[in-house]
Amino acid sequence: QFLFVVTFTTFLLCCVEYDVLFANRPLNHSHAGGAAPDRGKVTLPDAVLPAPQCAQRIRASGWIIFLLVMAAVFWLYRLVKVLCSLLSYWEIRTFYIKALNIPSEGLCNYSWQEVQARLISLQRQQQMCVHKRELTELDIYHRILRFKNYTVAMVNKSLLPVRFRLPLLGPVVFLTQGLKYNLELLLFWGPGSLFQNKWSLRPQCKRAGARRELARRLARAMVLLGLANLLLCPCVLVWQLLYAFFSYAEVIKREPGSLGARRWSLYGRHYLRHFNELNHELQARLSRGYKPATKYMNSFTSPLLTVLAKNVGFFAGSILAVLIVLTVYDEDVLTVQHILTAITLLGLVVTLARSFIPDEHTVWCPEQLLQRVLAHVHYMPDHWQGNASRSETRGEMAQLFQYKAVFILEELLSPILTPLILIFALPTRALDIVDFFRNFTVEVVGVGDICSFAQLDVRNHGNPQVGGCPGLGGPGWGGPGSGPAHPPAPQWLSAGQTEASVYQQAENGKTELSLMHFAITNPRWQPPPPSELFLSHLKEKVQQDAAAAPPAQRILAEGPLGASLLS
Repeated sequence: QFLFVVTFTTFLLCCVEYDVLFANRPLNHSHAGGAAPDRGKVTLPDAVLPAPQCAQRIRASGWIIFLLVMAAVFWLYRLVKVLCSLLSYWEIRTFYIKALNIPSEGLCNYSWQEVQARLISLQRQQQMCVHKRELTELDIYHRILRFKNYTVAMVNKSLLPVRFRLPLLGPVVFLTQGLKYNLELLLFWGPGSLFQNKWSLRPQCKRAGARRELARRLARAMVLLGLANLLLCPCVLVWQLLYAFFSYAEVIKREPGSLGARRWSLYGRHYLRHFNELNHELQARLSRGYKPATKYMNSFTSPLLTVLAKNVGFFAGSILAVLIVLTVYDEDVLTVQHILTAITLLGLVVTLARSFIPDEHTVWCPEQLLQRVLAHVHYMPDHWQGNASRSETRGEMAQLFQYKAVFILEELLSPILTPLILIFALPTRALDIVDFFRNFTVEVVGVGDICSFAQLDVRNHGNPQVGGCPGLGGPGWGGPGSGPAHPPAPQWLSAGQTEASVYQQAENGKTELSLMHFAITNPRWQPPPPSELFLSHLKEKVQQDAAAAPPAQRILAEGPLGASLLS
């Protein structure tokens, strides 16, 4: 794709005669037999310059030469990276076939739990990890998700990403693929990062006396990386614009409403992710929550916008209908200048206008819809409870579940905003980031340095001031802000078991929820005694609440959605 985009764009810039293509300049065709030249008809080959003339145009433009050189360097870097990945993938394939006895053609028939069980069994037989006899499911997750767990924990403790309050827009959270790549470069695997290799933090990061010096170095690295991003900004911005155009132009023409579709934002994926949750587990959970979240967000409508959309759709549709009828009556209408452009644009306007007109049969029940979302995404701020119909709640939900158009716009703005964030916003957090890595890193034998939150230790990181959970003894998962999610929901049973200070506690009950999720996903895992005690108490509470709960028919009948279903 990269080679195609670069080659095709160069061809469009330097090898096409647009005066001929747009018929601004007459072109004579010579025909055998002395036939009169056809001056009106232009073919595509007529508009393409010969190869020598095309090459001459490219050589004459210093800008294009510079961009092509930069593209070639980047492509070579990607080529080396792909070759290294292929070697790594070949080793993985060989390991699966020879060590785990899983043939490549049958791999799709195995679940992750089956692969993991074979890996644990192989450790007992061949002692792959020499530092410990037994590998647990948690050890395997720690190795795979070492850096991911740190990132999820920093998002949970509000160290990342950067938040802004903008006029008219209000609170804005900015996290793009480009910014995420730069953060990983700074913290995990770049030159001078806090990690000295893939499994070990630098020794000076663990010493309290070196924190200020490390923070100064990290802040300086952020500024230098920001300046490098600023220098490369024109190249990256050009690439982003071209890639977005080639990726979405045809889709927008075919389905204009696709820009109004939603997706889980990058920030939302980190905010909603449990500790020790693999990519496919997270994707499955968020995919289950996609339709309920879409229904909830679509339940908000503006009467003024609806009236405006109906009128705009009516006017544009009327003009479009007349143009279509004229075209059907006489196809020569299509030869009128810009008539196809008008038909295409009017079709886009009609489709966009329709997307703002709500279904007249929609039932307004935001509380029930938000509870359905919560059943899958598991995290919700306390102040959302009972306020599902408020525009503030919808705005905060939109940060997690954004329009595709917003996602595209953020990625296009990323080359401009990422350098500014690295230079001006992040250096002030350097000391907090260094302290975070020092305070929340533990060394596990056979695994290396990991984020202590990922140990799922309720005693050291539990948060007892968070409410219950849907389907497990309470109406809602806890969120930021501490108090119970919905009185009289029970507080977490880690109350009285945790020794964590406010700084050490994971926000939103993430330790408890991650522990529950990991125990359900890996039923053979043996948790440590404090975690096992928490899980056993929780099971007892669930059974008590289930026994005392009213019949399902009564619960359903209490809300408008339930009454509608029962009818």
